[in-house]
Amino acid sequence: MEGRANSPGEPRAWPTRSVLCRGCVEPLVFLANFALVLQGPVTTQYLWHRFSADLGYNGTRHRGSCSNHSVDPIAQKVETLTSHWTLYMNLGGFLVGLFSSTLLGAWSDCVGRRPLLVLASLGLLLQTVLSIFVVQLQLHVGYLVLGRILCALLGDFSGLLAAGFASVADVSSSRTRTIRMALLEACIGVAGMLASFTGGYLLKEQVYVNPFWLALALLTVMTLYAAFCFGETVKERTPTRLFTLRHHRSIIQLYVTQAPEKSRKHLALYSLAIFVMITVHLGAQDILTLYELSAPLCWDSRLISYGSAAQQLPYLTSLLGLRLLQYCLADTWVAEIGLIFNILGMMVFAFATITPLMFTGYGLLFLSLVVTPIIRAKLSRRVRQSEQGALFSALACVNGLAMLMASGIFNSLYPATLNLMKGFPFLLGAGLLFIPAILMGILERDNHCPEFQEFSQSP
Repeated sequence: MEGRANSPGEPRAWPTRSVLCRGCVEPLVFLANFALVLQGPVTTQYLWHRFSADLGYNGTRHRGSCSNHSVDPIAQKVETLTSHWTLYMNLGGFLVGLFSSTLLGAWSDCVGRRPLLVLASLGLLLQTVLSIFVVQLQLHVGYLVLGRILCALLGDFSGLLAAGFASVADVSSSRTRTIRMALLEACIGVAGMLASFTGGYLLKEQVYVNPFWLALALLTVMTLYAAFCFGETVKERTPTRLFTLRHHRSIIQLYVTQAPEKSRKHLALYSLAIFVMITVHLGAQDILTLYELSAPLCWDSRLISYGSAAQQLPYLTSLLGLRLLQYCLADTWVAEIGLIFNILGMMVFAFATITPLMFTGYGLLFLSLVVTPIIRAKLSRRVRQSEQGALFSALACVNGLAMLMASGIFNSLYPATLNLMKGFPFLLGAGLLFIPAILMGILERDNHCPEFQEFSQSP
């Protein structure tokens, strides 16, 4: 219990009386995503510029120089190198994060959410420091991969989200959980929009280091907030070792331990649905900046910042749409509507050759992100309160696996199909989204099975 004295020999509990707000994890997610979105497109543009300089490519991305749509072999090589190094960073982060995020998430069920939040914040901070060294000192781009690996070792953004969603589940009721998780995702979107505009204005005359310095300042504030201001949400904390197989076993038990059969079946199918959804989302996100940089769009830094902001807007519009549609539709049908608009947006991207058509595709994604908070809330209701950390660390593992699949499929397919159909990866993404649409329909038809409301009561 909070505020009790420690028994002799018992490890000192994390202090909770001096915190600002119990379970107020939204500022952490906001600051983390602001810093990540600030760095993401800039890293892609920096790699493009670095490889262009190494290969002696002096082509511009201004609209006037794009009238000739023939493929430049050197430009294609620059695109391929940029895409492949993005794949290396994501692959390194996944291989390490697959172990660390699942371990740390289940560990947080015992020791509390704050230790994981602090570690993940420090990891993001360390990654940004290494990025600054690479840009400022012109170090080998392999150090960007090293920074990604070190960040993943400490939990990465997926570990931060696992602790964040688990803390929301700790303090929310079954009735309010969907909208609370959508609100947390909306923080991701608002931060992304602001960071996109800020990054576009900071990136002047190819001074790539400026956005990284701002990200460093924000992540420093975020680490201090996690350490001293976040209010712990796990009421009963039990000191336990970090490096033990018990934490990984608790994740496996979510899916294999004897329980009402339908619940475990739904757990697996919902996990598959969110895996496909995240794969398409992250895969499209990985290649969108590269798609916009090159012919025939040839966007400059200003247009890329607008596009990145439009890419983050669905986090906010999906929250508003979810809140309104919940008055007249069940959550599952709201998710189906979101998937339909997501499919339409991907199909428009696949054939977009002019800027207005590209922004039309972004506009069609306005409800595309209602799906993930709905699935997370449904999953959270099907496990015990003491399993929330294990559940969201399992979802962090799903997120990491989806990131690997997204990078492997989209970053490899994009350069391979440049001469055939440049937008083919988006067309593939639209087709893949039919899988969660079908799964959600099957699960809704099977929804007569009682859900575990006893595990979802208010804390």
